[in-house]
Amino acid sequence: MSLFKPSLLTLAMVAASTSMYGYAAEAEDTVTADESIEVLKVTGIRRSLQESQSLKMSSSSIVEAISAEDIGKLPDVSIAESLARLPGVSAQRLDGRANVISIRGMGPDFTTATLNGREQASVNDNRGVEFDQYPSELLNRVVVYKTPDASVMAQAIGGTVDMQTISPLAHGEQTFAIGLRGEMNDLGALNSGSEDTGYRGSISYIDQFADDTIGIALGYARMQSPNQEERWQAWGYPENDAGDSVLGGAKPFVRSSELERDGVLAVFEYAPNDFFHSTVDLYYSKFTDDQRLRGIEIPAAWGANGGVEAITTEDGLVTEGVIRGAEVVVRNDVNKRDAESLSVGWNNKFTISENWSVEADIALSKAERTDIGMESYSGTGRGTGVGAVDDLGFAYNGNGGYNFTHGLDYSDPNVIKLGDPLGWGSPLGANTQDGFINKPEIEDELKSFRLSAEYIFDEGVVRSIEFGVNRTDRDKTKLDKGYYLTLKGYDGTDPNYVMTVPDQYLLSPTSLEFFGMGDVLSYDSLAFYNDGNYTETDVANVDLSRATNSWGVYEEISTAYVMANLDTEIFDLPLTGNVGLQAVHSDQSSDGTVATVENGEVVLTPRTAGDDYVEWLPSINLGLSIADGQMLRFAAARTLTRARMDKMNANVNFSYNENPNDGVNWSGSAGNVELRPWMARQYDISYENYFSDQGYFAVAVFYKDLENYVYDQQSAFDFSTILPQNPGDNPIGLVTQPQNGDGGYVQGIEASFSLDFGQFADVLGGFGTVMSGSYNDSEVKETPDSDPTTLPGLSEKTFNATVYYENSGFEARVSSRYRSDFLGEVTAISLTRQNVNVKAETVVDAQVGYDFSESGIDALYGLSVLFQVNNLTNEPFTSYTGDDARHVRDYQNYGRNYMLGANYKF
Repeated sequence: MSLFKPSLLTLAMVAASTSMYGYAAEAEDTVTADESIEVLKVTGIRRSLQESQSLKMSSSSIVEAISAEDIGKLPDVSIAESLARLPGVSAQRLDGRANVISIRGMGPDFTTATLNGREQASVNDNRGVEFDQYPSELLNRVVVYKTPDASVMAQAIGGTVDMQTISPLAHGEQTFAIGLRGEMNDLGALNSGSEDTGYRGSISYIDQFADDTIGIALGYARMQSPNQEERWQAWGYPENDAGDSVLGGAKPFVRSSELERDGVLAVFEYAPNDFFHSTVDLYYSKFTDDQRLRGIEIPAAWGANGGVEAITTEDGLVTEGVIRGAEVVVRNDVNKRDAESLSVGWNNKFTISENWSVEADIALSKAERTDIGMESYSGTGRGTGVGAVDDLGFAYNGNGGYNFTHGLDYSDPNVIKLGDPLGWGSPLGANTQDGFINKPEIEDELKSFRLSAEYIFDEGVVRSIEFGVNRTDRDKTKLDKGYYLTLKGYDGTDPNYVMTVPDQYLLSPTSLEFFGMGDVLSYDSLAFYNDGNYTETDVANVDLSRATNSWGVYEEISTAYVMANLDTEIFDLPLTGNVGLQAVHSDQSSDGTVATVENGEVVLTPRTAGDDYVEWLPSINLGLSIADGQMLRFAAARTLTRARMDKMNANVNFSYNENPNDGVNWSGSAGNVELRPWMARQYDISYENYFSDQGYFAVAVFYKDLENYVYDQQSAFDFSTILPQNPGDNPIGLVTQPQNGDGGYVQGIEASFSLDFGQFADVLGGFGTVMSGSYNDSEVKETPDSDPTTLPGLSEKTFNATVYYENSGFEARVSSRYRSDFLGEVTAISLTRQNVNVKAETVVDAQVGYDFSESGIDALYGLSVLFQVNNLTNEPFTSYTGDDARHVRDYQNYGRNYMLGANYKF
């Protein structure tokens, strides 16, 4: 009995989707047909939906999938945008674009990304892959594995996202495709010298040679994309003398970014006979994000000024008032990121006999990132109580921000001058922090080797036995350098020393009219810095915490596995699936630094530490065909997600107190190289009903029992291990460091639905919809007696909907995705990461296009045009502090992005 009676098209798609990397499901059906049977070739949205459905249907695990509509055409402009439309998957936006994802309420830390089944190095400080590094034009499909099996080497509690490139031999025909799109942001160029227009282009070539025994696929994609933002940012909301919340301070600004990304793909496939299949694939991406941020920093209740006069108070919040004697900082900042990613893999499959096959795979993944985060300060004087002041009126605007009125002209270079207006730092004397620059560097290298074999039985309950070993070595280092900037010529003795911005660096003023502050002084701060106008002071020389921000973490992971693939019947109902076990040995170590202060100077000592452990991970996946086209699935597994690499360092900073109140002389903070992974026992049940080639209904429930949870706590530490020469009489002290806590659970239900309306009536032909929704709940405790905490990345509710029309070459689609409030991770001071509450959002995208291949005009065959609008409803990104959603930390307005372009394939 089959799941349902499939068409030739569906069977062909299932066969074509068989992965040469062992991740996609195997299809053993053989399609035979009389030559007179005509198979219709479906392209566009329906092709994508049909292939995605066939992948979901044929997998032994619970999966979701996205397939390209055509060569170089995934449904969305980025991988993360496409992933965020899948059931149980949501994305967090960064600078207006989807960047990282959560699966089933588990944040980016609990998700593993692979390319063709191989784990990928990451450009960020941790393991989470930033999906905007991967051009969608170079990927053929993406599969999200919500339940693992024993053959999956890159497991994660949330799920595994496998990005797959095309197989040129499976593609089976020569293809040349080119695409080009122009892009525009409707906010315009907010900063002087920025652009509000850009482009995306791609070119792909696929061919087969030597009687279809050699296949190649080559691709190149380039993006130069504008991004604009109006951003309201608040310091916080303290209470005034009346007990009402009031604005503590604000940092509104406008940001203009230009994203440049170049991606290269090469696949070489060799299959000389039925017994040997070899594939080499290479992927390279270079990514540059150049941001200019100009705005103003306004101390309010937390500032050294005349205080805040409340005029109107509503429900405990001062909604209108005046900041008396305000002293502000005009900011001209720069953030620049250069990142490179390289992934190379070589896969070989050998069929030894009808029963035996062997697979060997070797891979290298590397990522490098260099950041520049520069702040340049100017104001009416050096230090507080020196320059001109202003009375600033403010009024709550209902969206979380405030509108201001002012008296000074903040764009006048004779009023606003370079210096340290608020005395934020004193590296060379009083009020000598005229700016700051961060220069972190990340290097990540991941090498892997896998050897596996499979024995196929001639008959019996067990269809085959698969077993193998995998070795992964990962080295990740971070060099975190930061410098105070002081104007050359200022020695810290003249409290009135300021500098007028030289004419060669002045730019047209930047408008901050979006919150009422008019224009502000603008200048090329990076050019001013590069020309040597600042004296730099290394923060690590005066700041213990900064001295221990650099680290190296190294892992050697050895995995052995065995898995039985099942194919039998229960009560005359077909049952398929697998049962398996992994044994995982982890050897982890770190190079770090011990830092303390002696005689007023920071003293650094190298430190190396490590640990090793073994975990056993059983798994089972079962699929029962309960009726024609209906499948009931059950899965259970013990899974792990490795601890954050930025928490696993061997760094320690400490101090000694001769007369402590608690009797503990030694105290400090540290990383923890002995951290164990997050562990979970997870259980899944799903029902899937496939009622047509392009229609299904699925509902799933899951429960993840989290065995532990990583959090910061104060614990005993033997300081003799880092001070063997002079530990004192009592070397046991206290350090604050990450530890494995108590754990908790995550549970939820999700449903998805795909329907082609044409099956009901011919007049509805071409119309269709895809919908999904999920509800998640969690409870995590650091200790058995502690209060439950919110799981980062978990939205209680998510909903996705797409309505489309495709007929006679014309296609149109509107898609929306909703996620409720969640705890998100954002960039804080000195490029550190911080968790904040993110407000619910609904993002809507739309596209319309026409494929001239359906027009009957031979000269235009292969040409298609497309118009897209991202963020159609201009949905902001809003984060807030505490439980009052009016206490907005960030309100980011990105505007809409319009794209118009064409694709040509022959």
